[in-house]
Amino acid sequence: MRAVTLLLVAGCALTGGALISAVWAAAPAATPPPPAQTLKTAASFVSIKDPTARSVALFTEAGKVIQSPRCLNCHPVQRAPTQGDDRHPHNPPMVAGQGGHGPAGLPCAACHGPANVATWGQDIQSIPGDAKWALAPAEMAWQGKSLGAICAQIKDPARNGGRGLAQLHEHLASDHLVGWAWNPGAGRQPAPGTQAAFGELVQAWIDTGAKCPKA
Repeated sequence: MRAVTLLLVAGCALTGGALISAVWAAAPAATPPPPAQTLKTAASFVSIKDPTARSVALFTEAGKVIQSPRCLNCHPVQRAPTQGDDRHPHNPPMVAGQGGHGPAGLPCAACHGPANVATWGQDIQSIPGDAKWALAPAEMAWQGKSLGAICAQIKDPARNGGRGLAQLHEHLASDHLVGWAWNPGAGRQPAPGTQAAFGELVQAWIDTGAKCPKA
């Protein structure tokens, strides 16, 4: 199966997906993803009376998502995506290129379609996809940073795509590509909780002053 998986990946890189399209069409049903990890609700933090302490606690809980492999793999500082729960280098080798959509001649869309697709492989059980699949912009790269540093970065309009806090919440709570983290395809651990629960944590964090953990 490993040889088949490598053939699929190589074929995708060489032909822009033409070779693997036929194989995908006959692929078996994808293995259900592993059970998602838990995420505390925003309501579970109301017992923390100090707003600053509660805000920090809320973001720390939301950080379980932000620092999960599903997010970190697409927010690398080195401008090259990583893969898997162990965040190993992307195979085949890949870089962001101009605009975060891959280098000239091998865009992300050569292998990543608008939705996840099952494969025959065991090492690679599915190839992830979304209509907006791309690497996060350089100013939004945070793999390897502390949660406090990520917090400061994520609420800074100069480094979050020009978003105010309300727009940041909308992005994290509703964006379909962000939501992929909870539907990552077979062979990948989903982000903790649900996007709805994550969005509630982010909103409660904003409502308590959007305070950050110490770096």
